[in-house]
Amino acid sequence: MDLMVSIEAFCRVAETGSLGGASRRIGVAKSVVATRVRQLEKHLAVALFHRSARAMKLSELGSKYYVQCQDLLLRAEELSAHTQEDNTALSGTLFIQVLPGFALGHFSAALADFGKENPEISFEVTVSDRLVDPVHEGLDVVLQIYPPVSDSLVERKLFPHRGAFCASPGYLASAPPLNEPADLARHQFARYSYYPWSDRWPFWHDGVCTEVKLSPILKTNSVHLLLEYARAGACVAYLPTMITVNDLAEGRLVRVLSDYSPPQLWLSAVYPVSHRSTRKVKAFVEFLAHRFSREPQWDALIGPDAEPPPGSVTGLAAASNP
Repeated sequence: MDLMVSIEAFCRVAETGSLGGASRRIGVAKSVVATRVRQLEKHLAVALFHRSARAMKLSELGSKYYVQCQDLLLRAEELSAHTQEDNTALSGTLFIQVLPGFALGHFSAALADFGKENPEISFEVTVSDRLVDPVHEGLDVVLQIYPPVSDSLVERKLFPHRGAFCASPGYLASAPPLNEPADLARHQFARYSYYPWSDRWPFWHDGVCTEVKLSPILKTNSVHLLLEYARAGACVAYLPTMITVNDLAEGRLVRVLSDYSPPQLWLSAVYPVSHRSTRKVKAFVEFLAHRFSREPQWDALIGPDAEPPPGSVTGLAAASNP
C-alpha cells in the first residue's frame, strides 16, 4: 500500500462525501478510490467512515484523522511547490462554483484569459448561487457574496457587488410616484431570494439608515429571471449592476431610488485554508484579484451611488487579503 496515495483518497472522500466525488477529484476510478480507503482502514485497524447507500460520513475517529491528514497533505504540497522551478507550468483541474449573475457575461472572459496563461489547467465549473462549504463539496474556489460558512475557509474580497432599483419605462408610466423607499409598498416589487435582508430592507440616505418592510410579488434565486420580469414591465426590481448595465444604457430599464442604497456587499473568492498554498488556487485567486483591482467596468458605466453605503470604498483598496 502507498500510504500517501491512500491518505489522499481518504481526504477526498471525506471532502466530497462520496467515492464518485473523490474519483473525479483524483482522476481515478471509483473502485480504485474504494480500494485505497479500505487499505488505509485495514492498515489503521479502524473504521474511518459510516457508510450508507447514498453517502459516506466520517466516523469520530475518521474526523480526527482527517484533520491530521489535511495538515500532512498541505505540508507535502508546500514541499513540492518549494522544490519546483519558478517557471514550472501550473497543471491539473480547478473545481469552481460561481454565481450565475457573474458567470454569464463576465467570468467566462476571465476564465479564458487565465486558461491562455496556464494551458495545462482545466476547469470544472458549477454555476449556482447555493451557499456551500467548498470542503464538503470538493471545490477549490467558490465565488460568492455570502460570508464563509466556517473558520476553515479563507475569504478574498474581489469587488463590490452593487445593485440598482430598476423598472421599465412602460411600468413607470402608469405606476404611482416612486420618490422614497416607503413608496415601494404601492408598487409591484420583485427581489432575489438570497439577499441577506430578506423582506426587511435597510436604506441609507444622508447618513441615516431606514428599514422598510416589503412584500414582494416575486422572489427568485435567478437574477436573470428577475431581469426579464422587470423588462416585461411587471415590477420594480433590485438587480445586480453587472447584469443591468446594458439595459440601463439602452433605455430598456430606468434606475429609480438612486439616492438610496442598501449596505455594501462584496463578491469574494472563498477557498479552504488547506488550499492556501496550492499553487493553482493561489495563482487563480491572485489573477482574479488583479483583474478586478479597479472599479468594474459595469459600475463605471452606471456611475456612483449618490451616497456610498457603509463599507463601500473609493477604488477597490479594501479588496485585499483578510
